[in-house]
Amino acid sequence: MEKYKNPLVERYSSKEMLYNFSPKKKFITWRKLWFYLAKIQKELGLNITEEQIYDLKNHLYDIDWNRVSFYEKKFRHDVMAHLYAFGDKATIARPIIHLGATSAFLGDNTDIILIRDGLEILLKKLVNVIFRLRNFTLEYHNIPTLAFTHYQPAQLTTVGKRSALWLQSVILDLEELEFRLKNISFRGLKGTVGSADSFKELFDGDLQKVKNLEKKLSNKFRFKNIFPITGQTYDRKVDAQILNLLSNISQSSHKFSNDLRLLQNLKEMEEPFEKEQIGSSAMAYKRNPIRSERMASLAKYVISLSNSSALVAATQWLERTLDDSANRRLVIGQSFLAVDAILIIWNNILENIIVYPKIIDKHIKEELPFLITEHIIIECVKKGSDRQEIHERIRIHSMETHDKIKLEGMENDFIKRILHDKKIPIHEKEMNQILNSKNLTGFSSDQTLEFIETIVSPILNRFHHFIDSDISNMDIKI
Repeated sequence: MEKYKNPLVERYSSKEMLYNFSPKKKFITWRKLWFYLAKIQKELGLNITEEQIYDLKNHLYDIDWNRVSFYEKKFRHDVMAHLYAFGDKATIARPIIHLGATSAFLGDNTDIILIRDGLEILLKKLVNVIFRLRNFTLEYHNIPTLAFTHYQPAQLTTVGKRSALWLQSVILDLEELEFRLKNISFRGLKGTVGSADSFKELFDGDLQKVKNLEKKLSNKFRFKNIFPITGQTYDRKVDAQILNLLSNISQSSHKFSNDLRLLQNLKEMEEPFEKEQIGSSAMAYKRNPIRSERMASLAKYVISLSNSSALVAATQWLERTLDDSANRRLVIGQSFLAVDAILIIWNNILENIIVYPKIIDKHIKEELPFLITEHIIIECVKKGSDRQEIHERIRIHSMETHDKIKLEGMENDFIKRILHDKKIPIHEKEMNQILNSKNLTGFSSDQTLEFIETIVSPILNRFHHFIDSDISNMDIKI
């Protein structure tokens, strides 16, 4: 019978992230933890031979999955199944494998390693999103466009200033990701309830040796920090923090996908559409924004999963309960795989995003007459007019123009009305100067360039080695 296939595995995520959360990496990491634990225990004086250490090292990668399956059915315990299967291979080292350790020693330390490695994979992809958004922002920093509030035309901004908003959101995510990577802690050697009682026995009450063992072990796995206090497990709030970070990245991507789809409807911008791509099985003319929609769909999934980790953290009992286990197996890996897929799609869109300046300018011209009313008032007041009287004349003309446009389908003749109104002292030459859209974007361009120079460029300089133009060229499946 055909088995269920996870779309994140079959369609969306990268090979590197799939391997990171694969059984192979997980259980090889278990064996590495056993190996380095024994190696350092020997260095600190326990009765372990060099032959036993070599035996462990020689069998780190030859997992007999059939034996593991046999033992797990027998013992109903995954750690014991792998312990026995490892012992069947490393027969000389069998007596000293897992000495003083617990299941949480393997499970929690491995989870922290996989989370750390997963964040490093996402970091590279996130930097590439920032790189491509930076390039887009610079290219269009001075191109006027309609800004919207409540999805109603407001004043003017620039295309680059708008994309700087997307960029700023991603940078907030990057800063949080860096913080998590910097402060992530190894669970270490804490025993069954966090007291390290078994290691106290092994080292005859020598706390310094236990600390040395823990420090040396954490260094082997590239950790600077170790949890000073745990129960049987590390604090599940850490998982909630990581899932919240992944949710935040998803929120940023969803906002981008929303904006792009709205602009695509306006025909101002468009995600890539391949030469032979089909937008609709029924409507051959359609250019559906499938990439943006997929980003939004995956983002919703990740945002929803973040609540699950929060519930787990909130409902743990005392030193630990096992009702976190199945949930964490599903939620952590799935969230990383989904965000990985989101960032692949995002990079792909940004690599070939399309802008239509003439359509943007057309929309500006349609709305511009209503956007310059304050400028007209100011010019008239400078000539000695009464502000309230000019405001009322403009209000009357604007209401009448709206009615003509909406009820009769007429073109916008607001400017002609103003120029023909003898009570409004403004000339055509002055009006043309006001109507120059580049004079109506405020400091959008200046703000954007300063933001790029002071905030974005230093980040990209720090992570220049992560910038890889090939990252967006991965096969994007529908």
